[in-house]
Amino acid sequence: MKKKLIRITTVSYSIKSLLKGQLKHMADHYEVIGIAASEPEGELEIACAEQNARAIPIQMTRRITPFQDLISLFRLYRVLKKEKPYFVHTHTPKAGLIGMMAAYMAGVPHRLHDIAGLPLLEAGGLKLSVLTFVEKLTYACATRVYPNSRGIHKIVLDRKFAKPSKFKVLDCISSNGVDTARFDPALFPESERQNLKASLGLSEKDFVCIFIGRLVKDKGINELVAVFDRLTLKHPDLKLLLIGMMEPELDPLLPRTLERIAKNPSIVEGGTQMDVRPYLAISDLLVFPSYREGFPNVPLEAGSMGLPSVVTDINGCNETVEHGKNGLIVTPKDEAQLTNAVERLLADRQLLQDMAANARSMISERFEQKRVWAAILQEYKELEKSDTTKTGNA
Repeated sequence: MKKKLIRITTVSYSIKSLLKGQLKHMADHYEVIGIAASEPEGELEIACAEQNARAIPIQMTRRITPFQDLISLFRLYRVLKKEKPYFVHTHTPKAGLIGMMAAYMAGVPHRLHDIAGLPLLEAGGLKLSVLTFVEKLTYACATRVYPNSRGIHKIVLDRKFAKPSKFKVLDCISSNGVDTARFDPALFPESERQNLKASLGLSEKDFVCIFIGRLVKDKGINELVAVFDRLTLKHPDLKLLLIGMMEPELDPLLPRTLERIAKNPSIVEGGTQMDVRPYLAISDLLVFPSYREGFPNVPLEAGSMGLPSVVTDINGCNETVEHGKNGLIVTPKDEAQLTNAVERLLADRQLLQDMAANARSMISERFEQKRVWAAILQEYKELEKSDTTKTGNA
């Protein structure tokens, strides 16, 4: 019989999109179960069924909600005692905390957690203390912790969140890599691109900069919109395309930012899109000014689509982009540097073309999805082998 592998995320979207295809790959080797909050209703079940995995919905919140978190912990503990998995592998901060605690209480042999970002990096005061405690508790309950970037690895070591021996950075780094066969600009003919541009009010002469992600403060949206509100006055053919949704309850934008988005016709809202490839195909440059990341997928996907990027000098982003080769790197929260980077590429189209020519090959060589999956599977197999060796020695 196959050993059981349970993958846990806070919300079903992470299984549906961020881990797309990975559960199916693992299902060839393990009995895979996906656990998350199923919102919208049925999304988790559909996402798991598409990946040959069984779904068990458990409600979790992304905010600090002690009473609801205790209920989630109790429900998850009961599920783990019943299912008796060999591996529990968690992703995202809340799923990591609840998943690792429940797995520890249930006696799961291998309790694995991915660090895909640290919200505490932008926190202070009491919130910082609470989030630091949460991270330390999560790692204490885990048997192994995987920072998904070398920058994150350095942070957790410097802050002594756990013993160094508990952390391991896999060779592939990224949590899921990118499917370069799917993120291929050749899949989108010129007629399709023109139709999409027309539907968004963009013309053929426009220079389109795209941002993809949550439209929140921590993604640098306040600075991004402020920069483009000024730049579009000087460069009427410059457009900013925003793909994603706002989260006013969790991380609201400044009122001035909302006003600029609403009033500037050169800032185009594309909404939330399940398939971002057509929007990357009509763009000239990715602009991703995030304050913090684990290892973001967006620069990988943009690079695979042949787009150069302007990113901030943070972990993950600075491991995807090499300054001057496939993009430019700027300091987080620095509007002047962000302005200069965009204007530099507007003026120097040869540099833009050179970086675009490098972008796809650099991503395919380092972050191809199947390579990432193989590295994660190898890690599981090594843990199994280690148990077999211990049993034999005993």
